[in-house]
Amino acid sequence: MNKEYQVRIDRVLQYIEANLTNQISLTEVANVSYFSPYHFHRIFSAIMGETVNDYIVRRRLEKAVNILIFKTQLPITQVALDCGFSSSANFSKAVKLYFGFSPTEIRNPDKIKDSKIGKIYSKYGKVFCPADLYPSRITNEVTKSPNLEDTNMKVEVRDFDSRRVCILASKRGYEPESIYTAWDKLIDWAASNGITQDAQQRFAFAYDNPTITPADKCRYDAAIVIGSNIKVNPPFTTSEIPKGKYAVLYFKGTPEDTIKAQLGLYSDWLPNSGFEPDNFPMLEYYLNDARVDGYVEMEIHVKVKTI
Repeated sequence: MNKEYQVRIDRVLQYIEANLTNQISLTEVANVSYFSPYHFHRIFSAIMGETVNDYIVRRRLEKAVNILIFKTQLPITQVALDCGFSSSANFSKAVKLYFGFSPTEIRNPDKIKDSKIGKIYSKYGKVFCPADLYPSRITNEVTKSPNLEDTNMKVEVRDFDSRRVCILASKRGYEPESIYTAWDKLIDWAASNGITQDAQQRFAFAYDNPTITPADKCRYDAAIVIGSNIKVNPPFTTSEIPKGKYAVLYFKGTPEDTIKAQLGLYSDWLPNSGFEPDNFPMLEYYLNDARVDGYVEMEIHVKVKTI
């Protein structure tokens, strides 16, 4: 793919993300891309694998469901308005059509009697199950997992200084092959710039919740900490892990259990912590190479602020 095309589409995605709570016209999105309005929509669909409108609707609904499950104290009407819906009725209709379950059912999955299929399955092949959003609350098996009990006891809040990073996005989200391809390229790039593999501090920016978002649509950036003097050229870009307080959860286990640990941090630890998530994506700080060891060892970092 042409690097300039990717830069322009990335600019569009950033604009959409910053304006999800507002009404977004397709004309203004095209203007942000600097592509001709006559051709922008075809270019976006070819690169992203979905139309602009489908992308906006999906991101708005995904954000809303994350708020539903992680901020249970907020009334459903407030969630609807905060996510750009005109009313709770329109919100409920859109959520049920897309996910197959109403907002109330998503907040109370233990009361659901029948499984349902929403548009998310027919459009993206994603099976959505509200119970998966609450692993420790719904299943005794997960609650008794020794891995999760160990990690829950090791949550600490730490202060970090800002760190400059070089990043490379996984082209197909959370699909393992795509993630490993991004990492191989980034690790080789860092080594060629004088950062040996043993010295590399490897983070991932994990933007989306894979229990809600189709795996290949989840946004995942591989990142390595770099010095201020290192020059970065496309396809690599620079970003920053900002200074601040981070809730840090140590995890060691299977890749499949990673999401349970992450959800546990949000649903079990955060509500009683005196903190809430800040406006920054979750980070995974890798302590080993899962392909070599056969398991994942990492720290999950969530930037937090005092309530």
